[in-house]
Amino acid sequence: MSTGAEAGILPIAKGAPRVVRPSLARLRGPALALVVPVALGVVWHLATAGRPYSLIPPPSEVWAEMRDLAVGGVNDDAFSGTLWTHLAASLTRVYGGFALAAAAALPLGLLIGRVPLARALLDPLLQLLRPVPVTAWLPLAMILFGLGPRSAFFLVFLGAFYPILVNTVFGVRSVEPRLFEAAAMLGCTGPAQFARVVLPAALPSIFTGLRLGLGFAWVVIVVGEMTGVQTGLGAIIMEARQLSRTEIVICGMAVIGAAGFVSDWLVMSLGRRLLAWSPSHG
Repeated sequence: MSTGAEAGILPIAKGAPRVVRPSLARLRGPALALVVPVALGVVWHLATAGRPYSLIPPPSEVWAEMRDLAVGGVNDDAFSGTLWTHLAASLTRVYGGFALAAAAALPLGLLIGRVPLARALLDPLLQLLRPVPVTAWLPLAMILFGLGPRSAFFLVFLGAFYPILVNTVFGVRSVEPRLFEAAAMLGCTGPAQFARVVLPAALPSIFTGLRLGLGFAWVVIVVGEMTGVQTGLGAIIMEARQLSRTEIVICGMAVIGAAGFVSDWLVMSLGRRLLAWSPSHG
């Protein structure tokens, strides 16, 4: 009989690390990520199932309501089949407000971080306004822009503006002075240093600000859609609260969480592609 070595099978030495198959290694992360949600779902089911007077509906009722919101055919009420309309309205407001915030905060952050005069003029006022919560702006937004989507756009804009601005300023202020000296030696001086030195060096912080800004935009969308809009995930949550439809409230929260997760993943994926050269994002 041939030995294992003769058959081409090498014996595994004692204490040698096991080789994990790449397919199993890829599944390990998602499997671990599901442990806590599944455990919370089991606890939720055990705490609410079979209790007709529970204030929180069991997961089965929430799942049935989610299907009804998405495709209808379960309850056949005013909410049936309306999920995609509300989601599209919220996506428009979130990404629209976020785009406006990025368009305003990025150049402003570059100026404040690089030009001392701009920093002296603008930074004190912005630091004074930054701690004011978005909810405090709600009445003023309704006075300035009236009831409807424009107030929601404004509030989402505010929620995304300051994280982008602060991280952009931090990134610009953190650029090493030696980079400017090296660029000047190579003939890059004046405004050209913004594109050749400041922007590339500050990009990691800028993408962190964009990621935080988009996250805050999803956080404030419910507040933004309390301004009298008829469609949107925040609008459906507020209407369901008034009707004591807790299962719809939970469905709206779940959809906002999923949409925010996908948005964050998209920004992270774009950042990994554009910042592959950076040690912190490679």
